[in-house]
Amino acid sequence: MHKKVTLKPTKEKSILRRHPWVFSGAIKNIEQGIINGDIVEIINNKGRFLGYGHYNEGSIAVRLFEFSAVEINESYWKLKLERAIQHRLTSLNINKHNNIYRLVHAEGDDMPGCIIDVYNNVMVIQFHSIGMWRLRSQFAKILAKLMPEIDVIYVKSENTIPESFKQEFNVKNEYLLKKVDDNQIVATENGNQFIINWETGQKTGFFIDQRENRKLLAAMSKDKKVLNTFCYSGGFSIYALNAGAKEVHSLDSSKKAMELVEENVALLDKKLQQKHKSITQDAMDYIKNLPEDFDVIILDPPAFAKHIKSKNKAVQGYKRLNTRAIEKVKSGGLIFTFSCSQVIDNELFKHIILSASIVANRKVSILHQLHQPQDHPVNIYHPESEYLKGLVIKVY
Repeated sequence: MHKKVTLKPTKEKSILRRHPWVFSGAIKNIEQGIINGDIVEIINNKGRFLGYGHYNEGSIAVRLFEFSAVEINESYWKLKLERAIQHRLTSLNINKHNNIYRLVHAEGDDMPGCIIDVYNNVMVIQFHSIGMWRLRSQFAKILAKLMPEIDVIYVKSENTIPESFKQEFNVKNEYLLKKVDDNQIVATENGNQFIINWETGQKTGFFIDQRENRKLLAAMSKDKKVLNTFCYSGGFSIYALNAGAKEVHSLDSSKKAMELVEENVALLDKKLQQKHKSITQDAMDYIKNLPEDFDVIILDPPAFAKHIKSKNKAVQGYKRLNTRAIEKVKSGGLIFTFSCSQVIDNELFKHIILSASIVANRKVSILHQLHQPQDHPVNIYHPESEYLKGLVIKVY
Protein backbone atom coordinates (compact mmCIF):
# COMPACT_ATOMS: atom_id res chain seq x y z
CA MET A 1 0.00 0.00 0.00
CA HIS A 2 1.25 3.45 -0.92
CA LYS A 3 0.66 6.52 1.19
CA LYS A 4 -1.83 9.04 -0.16
CA VAL A 5 -1.69 12.62 -1.40
CA THR A 6 -5.12 14.29 -1.49
CA LEU A 7 -5.96 17.10 -3.90
CA LYS A 8 -8.07 20.17 -3.28
CA PRO A 9 -11.58 20.25 -4.81
CA THR A 10 -11.58 20.50 -8.65
CA LYS A 11 -7.76 20.21 -8.81
CA GLU A 12 -7.97 16.76 -10.41
CA LYS A 13 -9.06 18.15 -13.79
CA SER A 14 -5.59 18.11 -15.38
CA ILE A 15 -4.92 14.59 -14.10
CA LEU A 16 -8.19 13.36 -15.59
CA ARG A 17 -6.75 14.70 -18.86
CA ARG A 18 -3.64 12.59 -18.08
CA HIS A 19 -1.26 15.48 -17.50
CA PRO A 20 1.50 13.97 -15.32
CA TRP A 21 2.33 16.90 -13.02
CA VAL A 22 0.73 17.79 -9.68
CA PHE A 23 1.72 21.25 -8.46
CA SER A 24 2.13 21.87 -4.75
CA GLY A 25 -0.68 24.45 -4.73
CA ALA A 26 -3.19 21.77 -5.80
CA ILE A 27 -2.54 19.59 -2.74
CA LYS A 28 -4.95 19.52 0.21
CA ASN A 29 -3.24 16.90 2.37
CA ILE A 30 -0.07 14.80 2.44
CA GLU A 31 -0.22 11.63 4.54
CA GLN A 32 2.30 11.49 7.36
CA GLY A 33 5.52 9.61 6.77
CA ILE A 34 5.96 10.42 3.06
CA ILE A 35 9.55 11.27 2.15
CA ASN A 36 11.09 12.64 -1.02
CA GLY A 37 11.07 10.11 -3.83
CA ASP A 38 8.34 7.90 -2.37
CA ILE A 39 5.73 6.42 -4.68
CA VAL A 40 2.39 7.92 -3.63
CA GLU A 41 -1.24 7.37 -4.52
CA ILE A 42 -3.05 10.48 -5.75
CA ILE A 43 -6.71 10.81 -4.75
CA ASN A 44 -9.21 13.60 -5.29
CA ASN A 45 -11.04 15.49 -2.55
CA LYS A 46 -13.70 12.73 -2.35
CA GLY A 47 -11.19 9.88 -2.15
CA ARG A 48 -11.32 8.78 -5.80
CA PHE A 49 -8.15 7.12 -7.10
CA LEU A 50 -6.35 9.15 -9.80
CA GLY A 51 -2.92 7.61 -10.24
CA TYR A 52 0.55 6.87 -8.88
CA GLY A 53 3.57 9.14 -8.93
CA HIS A 54 6.80 10.12 -7.21
CA TYR A 55 6.57 12.71 -4.47
CA ASN A 56 9.12 15.42 -3.84
CA GLU A 57 9.03 18.78 -2.10
CA GLY A 58 8.95 21.54 -4.68
CA SER A 59 6.75 23.36 -7.16
CA ILE A 60 6.01 20.11 -9.03
CA ALA A 61 5.18 18.00 -5.99
CA VAL A 62 4.24 14.77 -7.77
CA ARG A 63 5.20 13.40 -11.18
CA LEU A 64 2.68 10.75 -12.21
CA PHE A 65 3.80 7.68 -14.14
CA GLU A 66 0.60 5.62 -13.90
CA PHE A 67 -3.13 6.47 -14.11
CA SER A 68 -4.51 2.94 -13.53
CA ALA A 69 -4.86 0.96 -10.29
CA VAL A 70 -2.09 -1.58 -10.93
CA GLU A 71 0.65 -3.05 -8.75
CA ILE A 72 3.92 -1.08 -8.95
CA ASN A 73 6.73 -3.64 -8.74
CA GLU A 74 9.77 -4.79 -10.72
CA SER A 75 7.57 -6.41 -13.38
CA TYR A 76 5.77 -3.11 -13.86
CA TRP A 77 9.05 -1.23 -14.60
CA LYS A 78 10.28 -4.10 -16.77
CA LEU A 79 7.19 -3.77 -18.97
CA LYS A 80 7.72 -0.01 -19.33
CA LEU A 81 11.35 -0.50 -20.34
CA GLU A 82 10.42 -3.31 -22.75
CA ARG A 83 7.92 -0.98 -24.45
CA ALA A 84 10.57 1.73 -24.77
CA ILE A 85 13.05 -0.72 -26.30
CA GLN A 86 10.44 -2.06 -28.72
CA HIS A 87 9.53 1.47 -29.86
CA ARG A 88 13.16 2.18 -30.74
CA LEU A 89 13.60 -1.15 -32.54
CA THR A 90 10.54 -0.50 -34.71
CA SER A 91 11.01 3.24 -35.33
CA LEU A 92 14.81 3.45 -35.76
CA ASN A 93 17.26 1.61 -37.97
CA ILE A 94 19.75 0.62 -35.26
CA ASN A 95 22.90 -0.98 -36.64
CA LYS A 96 26.68 -0.44 -36.76
CA HIS A 97 26.14 2.69 -38.89
CA ASN A 98 23.52 4.11 -36.52
CA ASN A 99 23.98 3.20 -32.85
CA ILE A 100 23.31 6.51 -31.07
CA TYR A 101 19.75 6.89 -29.79
CA ARG A 102 17.54 7.79 -26.83
CA LEU A 103 16.00 4.78 -25.14
CA VAL A 104 13.78 6.56 -22.59
CA HIS A 105 12.49 10.12 -22.94
CA ALA A 106 10.94 10.98 -19.56
CA GLU A 107 7.24 11.92 -19.90
CA GLY A 108 7.33 10.86 -23.56
CA ASP A 109 7.77 7.27 -22.35
CA ASP A 110 5.61 7.69 -19.23
CA MET A 111 8.71 7.75 -17.02
CA PRO A 112 8.94 11.39 -15.88
CA GLY A 113 12.36 12.34 -14.56
CA CYS A 114 14.21 9.56 -16.41
CA ILE A 115 16.42 9.95 -19.49
CA ILE A 116 18.35 6.99 -20.93
CA ASP A 117 20.70 7.38 -23.90
CA VAL A 118 22.62 4.66 -25.74
CA TYR A 119 25.98 5.07 -27.47
CA ASN A 120 26.87 1.78 -29.13
CA ASN A 121 27.53 -0.51 -26.12
CA VAL A 122 27.29 2.26 -23.50
CA MET A 123 24.11 3.30 -21.67
CA VAL A 124 23.94 6.61 -19.80
CA ILE A 125 21.06 7.25 -17.42
CA GLN A 126 20.28 10.78 -16.26
CA PHE A 127 17.64 11.28 -13.58
CA HIS A 128 15.83 14.57 -12.99
CA SER A 129 13.65 13.38 -10.11
CA ILE A 130 14.75 11.81 -6.86
CA GLY A 131 12.00 9.17 -7.11
CA MET A 132 13.34 7.80 -10.39
CA TRP A 133 16.92 8.04 -9.07
CA ARG A 134 15.99 5.80 -6.14
CA LEU A 135 15.06 3.11 -8.69
CA ARG A 136 18.44 3.22 -10.46
CA SER A 137 19.71 -0.19 -9.30
CA GLN A 138 16.43 -1.86 -10.21
CA PHE A 139 16.51 -0.25 -13.68
CA ALA A 140 20.15 -1.28 -14.25
CA LYS A 141 19.36 -4.88 -13.30
CA ILE A 142 16.39 -4.99 -15.70
CA LEU A 143 18.23 -3.29 -18.57
CA ALA A 144 21.31 -5.51 -18.26
CA LYS A 145 19.06 -8.52 -18.84
CA LEU A 146 16.97 -6.96 -21.62
CA MET A 147 20.00 -5.59 -23.49
CA PRO A 148 22.96 -7.98 -22.97
CA GLU A 149 24.93 -6.12 -25.67
CA ILE A 150 25.39 -3.21 -23.24
CA ASP A 151 28.80 -3.23 -21.50
CA VAL A 152 28.50 0.01 -19.52
CA ILE A 153 25.64 1.53 -17.52
CA TYR A 154 26.58 4.92 -16.11
CA VAL A 155 24.28 7.03 -13.93
CA LYS A 156 25.02 10.72 -14.47
CA SER A 157 22.68 12.65 -12.18
CA GLU A 158 24.95 14.66 -9.90
CA ASN A 159 24.12 17.90 -11.74
CA THR A 160 20.47 17.17 -12.60
CA ILE A 161 19.03 16.23 -9.19
CA PRO A 162 18.05 19.33 -7.14
CA GLU A 163 20.77 20.36 -4.71
CA SER A 164 18.74 19.71 -1.54
CA PHE A 165 17.95 16.12 -2.60
CA LYS A 166 21.53 15.57 -3.76
CA GLN A 167 22.77 16.27 -0.23
CA GLU A 168 19.94 14.38 1.46
CA PHE A 169 20.51 11.19 -0.57
CA ASN A 170 24.24 11.60 -1.35
CA VAL A 171 23.68 11.51 -5.11
CA LYS A 172 26.86 10.77 -7.07
CA ASN A 173 27.68 9.87 -10.65
CA GLU A 174 28.32 6.14 -10.65
CA TYR A 175 28.80 3.00 -12.73
CA LEU A 176 26.19 0.29 -12.22
CA LEU A 177 27.76 -1.90 -14.92
CA LYS A 178 31.27 -1.60 -16.32
CA LYS A 179 32.85 -4.33 -18.42
CA VAL A 180 35.37 -2.03 -20.15
CA ASP A 181 38.06 0.33 -18.84
CA ASP A 182 37.52 3.28 -21.20
CA ASN A 183 35.39 6.34 -20.45
CA GLN A 184 34.92 7.27 -24.10
CA ILE A 185 34.09 5.47 -27.33
CA VAL A 186 33.53 6.17 -31.00
CA ALA A 187 29.84 5.81 -31.84
CA THR A 188 28.09 6.26 -35.18
CA GLU A 189 25.08 8.32 -36.24
CA ASN A 190 23.82 7.90 -39.82
CA GLY A 191 27.32 6.80 -40.80
CA ASN A 192 29.01 9.80 -39.13
CA GLN A 193 31.50 8.99 -36.37
CA PHE A 194 31.70 10.85 -33.06
CA ILE A 195 33.83 10.48 -29.96
CA ILE A 196 31.53 10.22 -26.94
CA ASN A 197 32.82 10.88 -23.43
CA TRP A 198 29.88 10.22 -21.14
CA GLU A 199 31.71 11.32 -17.98
CA THR A 200 32.83 14.81 -19.10
CA GLY A 201 30.50 15.60 -22.04
CA GLN A 202 27.45 17.84 -21.76
CA LYS A 203 24.11 16.16 -21.00
CA THR A 204 24.77 12.42 -21.38
CA GLY A 205 27.68 13.05 -23.77
CA PHE A 206 26.05 14.12 -27.05
CA PHE A 207 23.00 15.99 -28.37
CA ILE A 208 21.00 13.15 -29.88
CA ASP A 209 17.87 15.21 -30.51
CA GLN A 210 19.31 16.85 -33.65
CA ARG A 211 19.95 13.57 -35.52
CA GLU A 212 17.28 13.96 -38.21
CA ASN A 213 17.96 17.69 -38.58
CA ARG A 214 21.66 16.99 -39.10
CA LYS A 215 20.65 14.48 -41.79
CA LEU A 216 18.59 17.17 -43.52
CA LEU A 217 21.52 19.59 -43.37
CA ALA A 218 23.74 16.98 -45.02
CA ALA A 219 21.30 16.73 -47.92
CA MET A 220 21.58 20.51 -48.43
CA SER A 221 25.32 21.07 -47.85
CA LYS A 222 27.08 19.82 -50.98
CA ASP A 223 29.44 22.48 -52.40
CA LYS A 224 28.24 25.00 -49.78
CA LYS A 225 30.19 27.18 -47.36
CA VAL A 226 28.72 26.40 -43.91
CA LEU A 227 28.91 28.19 -40.55
CA ASN A 228 27.92 26.08 -37.53
CA THR A 229 27.40 28.34 -34.49
CA PHE A 230 27.06 27.09 -30.89
CA CYS A 231 28.57 23.96 -32.40
CA TYR A 232 29.46 22.09 -29.16
CA SER A 233 31.10 18.85 -30.43
CA GLY A 234 30.51 19.69 -34.09
CA GLY A 235 27.59 17.42 -34.99
CA PHE A 236 26.29 19.55 -37.85
CA SER A 237 29.86 20.25 -38.99
CA ILE A 238 30.78 16.57 -39.36
CA TYR A 239 27.61 15.86 -41.33
CA ALA A 240 28.27 18.80 -43.67
CA LEU A 241 31.89 17.80 -44.27
CA ASN A 242 30.97 14.19 -45.01
CA ALA A 243 28.21 15.39 -47.36
CA GLY A 244 30.61 17.35 -49.57
CA ALA A 245 30.48 20.89 -48.19
CA LYS A 246 33.02 23.21 -49.80
CA GLU A 247 34.08 24.66 -46.45
CA VAL A 248 32.83 24.39 -42.85
CA HIS A 249 33.50 26.79 -39.97
CA SER A 250 32.65 25.63 -36.43
CA LEU A 251 32.05 28.34 -33.83
CA ASP A 252 31.67 28.11 -30.05
CA SER A 253 32.66 30.32 -27.12
CA SER A 254 33.87 27.27 -25.17
CA LYS A 255 37.47 26.20 -25.65
CA LYS A 256 36.56 22.74 -24.35
CA ALA A 257 33.82 22.43 -26.97
CA MET A 258 36.25 23.35 -29.73
CA GLU A 259 38.64 20.66 -28.52
CA LEU A 260 35.79 18.14 -28.93
CA VAL A 261 35.17 19.43 -32.45
CA GLU A 262 38.84 18.98 -33.33
CA GLU A 263 38.79 15.42 -31.99
CA ASN A 264 35.77 14.57 -34.15
CA VAL A 265 37.20 16.28 -37.23
CA ALA A 266 40.39 14.24 -36.72
CA LEU A 267 38.34 11.08 -37.37
CA LEU A 268 37.72 12.27 -40.95
CA ASP A 269 39.77 11.83 -44.09
CA LYS A 270 42.67 14.33 -44.35
CA LYS A 271 41.09 16.07 -47.36
CA LEU A 272 37.93 16.73 -45.37
CA GLN A 273 39.92 17.97 -42.38
CA GLN A 274 41.47 20.64 -44.61
CA LYS A 275 38.00 22.04 -45.36
CA HIS A 276 37.32 22.76 -41.68
CA LYS A 277 38.08 25.81 -39.53
CA SER A 278 37.57 26.13 -35.76
CA ILE A 279 36.67 29.48 -34.18
CA THR A 280 36.51 30.10 -30.43
CA GLN A 281 34.44 33.25 -29.98
CA ASP A 282 31.07 34.53 -28.82
CA ALA A 283 28.55 33.75 -31.56
CA MET A 284 26.55 36.96 -31.21
CA ASP A 285 29.66 39.11 -31.58
CA TYR A 286 31.09 37.02 -34.40
CA ILE A 287 27.93 37.11 -36.53
CA LYS A 288 27.75 40.90 -36.17
CA ASN A 289 30.91 41.23 -38.28
CA LEU A 290 30.38 38.17 -40.46
CA PRO A 291 31.50 38.29 -44.10
CA GLU A 292 28.46 37.82 -46.32
CA ASP A 293 29.70 34.70 -48.12
CA PHE A 294 28.19 31.81 -46.13
CA ASP A 295 25.66 29.68 -48.00
CA VAL A 296 24.37 27.98 -44.84
CA ILE A 297 24.29 29.20 -41.23
CA ILE A 298 23.25 26.97 -38.32
CA LEU A 299 21.91 28.66 -35.17
CA ASP A 300 21.55 26.07 -32.40
CA PRO A 301 22.00 27.98 -29.14
CA PRO A 302 21.52 26.59 -25.64
CA ALA A 303 18.17 27.29 -24.01
CA PHE A 304 17.84 31.06 -23.62
CA ALA A 305 14.92 30.54 -21.21
CA LYS A 306 14.67 27.66 -18.76
CA HIS A 307 11.88 29.29 -16.77
CA ILE A 308 8.82 31.36 -17.66
CA LYS A 309 10.29 34.44 -15.93
CA SER A 310 13.13 34.44 -18.50
CA LYS A 311 10.76 34.27 -21.47
CA ASN A 312 10.80 37.94 -22.56
CA LYS A 313 14.58 38.16 -22.32
CA ALA A 314 14.88 34.95 -24.35
CA VAL A 315 12.58 36.27 -27.08
CA GLN A 316 14.82 39.30 -27.50
CA GLY A 317 17.93 37.12 -27.57
CA TYR A 318 16.55 34.83 -30.29
CA LYS A 319 15.36 37.84 -32.29
CA ARG A 320 18.74 39.59 -32.12
CA LEU A 321 20.66 36.45 -33.08
CA ASN A 322 18.41 35.59 -36.01
CA THR A 323 18.29 39.18 -37.26
CA ARG A 324 22.07 39.25 -37.54
CA ALA A 325 22.20 35.90 -39.33
CA ILE A 326 19.43 36.92 -41.78
CA GLU A 327 21.27 40.16 -42.49
CA LYS A 328 24.57 38.38 -43.15
CA VAL A 329 23.74 35.12 -44.97
CA LYS A 330 24.44 35.03 -48.70
CA SER A 331 21.52 35.80 -51.05
CA GLY A 332 19.76 32.50 -51.71
CA GLY A 333 21.37 31.09 -48.58
CA LEU A 334 19.85 28.88 -45.88
CA ILE A 335 19.57 29.28 -42.13
CA PHE A 336 18.87 26.31 -39.86
CA THR A 337 17.57 28.01 -36.71
CA PHE A 338 16.51 26.32 -33.47
CA SER A 339 15.20 26.86 -29.97
CA CYS A 340 15.29 24.24 -27.23
CA SER A 341 13.67 26.57 -24.69
CA GLN A 342 10.56 24.81 -23.41
CA VAL A 343 8.73 28.10 -22.76
CA ILE A 344 9.14 29.19 -26.40
CA ASP A 345 6.47 27.28 -28.35
CA ASN A 346 6.35 26.71 -32.10
CA GLU A 347 4.10 29.66 -32.89
CA LEU A 348 6.11 32.08 -30.77
CA PHE A 349 9.36 30.89 -32.34
CA LYS A 350 7.93 31.39 -35.82
CA HIS A 351 6.82 34.89 -34.81
CA ILE A 352 10.35 35.64 -33.55
CA ILE A 353 11.80 34.68 -36.95
CA LEU A 354 9.14 36.82 -38.64
CA SER A 355 10.14 39.80 -36.48
CA ALA A 356 13.84 39.21 -37.22
CA SER A 357 13.10 39.04 -40.96
CA ILE A 358 11.22 42.35 -40.82
CA VAL A 359 14.13 44.06 -39.04
CA ALA A 360 16.66 42.56 -41.48
CA ASN A 361 14.44 43.68 -44.38
CA ARG A 362 15.10 40.65 -46.58
CA LYS A 363 12.82 38.19 -48.40
CA VAL A 364 12.51 35.03 -46.31
CA SER A 365 10.73 31.72 -47.01
CA ILE A 366 10.21 28.77 -44.67
CA LEU A 367 11.35 25.52 -46.31
CA HIS A 368 11.10 23.09 -43.37
CA GLN A 369 9.66 23.04 -39.86
CA LEU A 370 11.90 20.96 -37.61
CA HIS A 371 11.26 18.95 -34.46
CA GLN A 372 12.82 16.40 -32.14
CA PRO A 373 13.14 12.86 -33.57
CA GLN A 374 11.03 9.78 -32.98
CA ASP A 375 13.18 8.48 -30.11
CA HIS A 376 12.23 11.69 -28.25
CA PRO A 377 8.45 11.06 -28.32
CA VAL A 378 6.03 13.75 -27.18
CA ASN A 379 3.35 12.73 -24.72
CA ILE A 380 0.21 14.24 -26.25
CA TYR A 381 -1.12 15.01 -22.77
CA HIS A 382 2.13 16.76 -21.82
CA PRO A 383 2.92 19.45 -24.42
CA GLU A 384 5.94 20.51 -22.36
CA SER A 385 7.79 17.43 -23.62
CA GLU A 386 7.89 18.99 -27.12
CA TYR A 387 10.85 21.23 -26.43
CA LEU A 388 12.88 21.32 -29.68
CA LYS A 389 11.60 23.42 -32.54
CA GLY A 390 13.33 24.76 -35.60
CA LEU A 391 13.00 26.18 -39.08
CA VAL A 392 14.97 26.01 -42.28
CA ILE A 393 14.58 29.38 -43.97
CA LYS A 394 15.79 30.62 -47.34
CA VAL A 395 16.92 34.26 -47.54
CA TYR A 396 17.18 36.55 -50.57
